[in-house]
Amino acid sequence: MLYDKFSEKEMERIGTYKIPGSYGPASLEQPKLNTPITPRENMMRVMRGERPMWLPNMNRDMNLVCPDMMPDASARAFGGVDWFGVEWEYEPLTKAAMVRPGTRRLSDITNWEKELVFPDLMDLDWEKDSKELYHMLPNDRFTYFVIYNGIFERTADLTSFEDTFCYLLEEPEALTAFYDRLIDWYIDLVKIARKYYHADMILFHDDMGSQKAPFFSPDIYEELFIPQYQKLTKAAHDEGMFISLHSCGNVRMQIPNFIKAGFDGWEGQEGVTDKDEIIEKYGDQLVQLGQFRIPTDLSSDEEAVEYLHHMIDTRGKKGRCAYRIRDERPNKGPVNLENEMYRYSRQVYDRLYDEK
Repeated sequence: MLYDKFSEKEMERIGTYKIPGSYGPASLEQPKLNTPITPRENMMRVMRGERPMWLPNMNRDMNLVCPDMMPDASARAFGGVDWFGVEWEYEPLTKAAMVRPGTRRLSDITNWEKELVFPDLMDLDWEKDSKELYHMLPNDRFTYFVIYNGIFERTADLTSFEDTFCYLLEEPEALTAFYDRLIDWYIDLVKIARKYYHADMILFHDDMGSQKAPFFSPDIYEELFIPQYQKLTKAAHDEGMFISLHSCGNVRMQIPNFIKAGFDGWEGQEGVTDKDEIIEKYGDQLVQLGQFRIPTDLSSDEEAVEYLHHMIDTRGKKGRCAYRIRDERPNKGPVNLENEMYRYSRQVYDRLYDEK
């Protein structure tokens, strides 16, 4: 396997990636560096458990695909009606949408067969959209397709969080019947992501925790969710893709269940779980995705660089993660943290592999 030592020549900008916008923003540009292997191959190494050459940057190295023509995507980004008829309301302060208060699409989970009409995914012109979008997607970058909302979130969107918690305890048979149908629908969407957008990975959203703890016990997850998600992850793998779960909140207790369900990676919320402990214990089984959040109280570029180095030294030492940078400092200096992330992680991985 190719593993050249880092050279400063790699920092040379040899081109520009034009990236289509997702979640609302317009398209943007990212620099193309003189890397020894493509960003896609480097991320594939992470997902396969092989030796990456640098810690993948989810902004620079990846194509995020979440077509705005999908009602779920447009409703979540701008407000409006999602695929299942739930109305979302845009909140300017948070720059995101939430289910409009008082909205209830489904009277009770036991009535789902009578009251819900599953959308026909082929009503959308995927071929046309992919041709218009895909020509912008650099094929030397890793492409992931975002799907939301997951089966737990969807239940809460259609009814309410309070009732959904009750259904988990009181209506497991009705939930299982509903989830059987819902997962089949998601599997069709997974196949579309591969056929039309050539996705390397699915990022499937299903938030399952508060700041303090999961919404429900590992036993409930094992009973109701693992059988469903095993079908979903198998379908993605059968299509030649990886699949990762985005799940916010303190879901530490569910990490073993995410692995049992067949997910290749997990994207979790920063600051509510000990991600260093999780990567140390489960990194060989579960890739970690997320953000390096540069704190607001760092007053200098030197402090920001030191913080970034620390994150790479700890979180990145197994070569089983990919992160984007979110610099929250109000006063930023001239340092290019994206470049520093590439340069330093290349040097760190050189040293780590020399030691082995």
